Amino acid sequence: MISKIERGEASPTAALLGRLSAAFELTLSQLFAPPEARPESRIARAHEQTLWQDPETGFLRRSISPPGAGSLELVWGELPPNAEIAYPAASLAFIADQQVVVIAGDLSIVLGHEVHALSSGDCLRFGSPEDVIFRNPGAARCRYLVAVVRKSAGVDSGSKNSAWSTQNQSLE
Repeated sequence: MISKIERGEASPTAALLGRLSAAFELTLSQLFAPPEARPESRIARAHEQTLWQDPETGFLRRSISPPGAGSLELVWGELPPNAEIAYPAASLAFIADQQVVVIAGDLSIVLGHEVHALSSGDCLRFGSPEDVIFRNPGAARCRYLVAVVRKSAGVDSGSKNSAWSTQNQSLE
């Protein structure tokens, strides 16, 4: 599947990207980042931010943090009405903390067996890694912001990151 994605023959779904990020112990932002070294900047201009759309759901994901931002990543999400995306617990195992705030619309987040109904302005802090589903139960597009703090990279994690970067340079 990775080969098909690289050749432009397939477009990955959010579920597939979640599994890939878990396998390589990378956040989705790291998975989308170009492998070449980018100069660190304090500003991430909107037109330079990585934008990706799930072909199945229409979910829009934008990495808004500047390159080299360290362990904190900010991600913008837009989920169409009645759409949902799911990520396995393993895709969150290397995340130290994660919070989501709803900017507009309604968002239902299922963490394991617990359902959290959020509206504009509501913020949810994730707990221990478990399967998660983001679901838009409303009639309007839901816009939200996710703040992700990665755990400190270990030797094993770094080697997987290097392998991903050198072997899979064109996932976007």
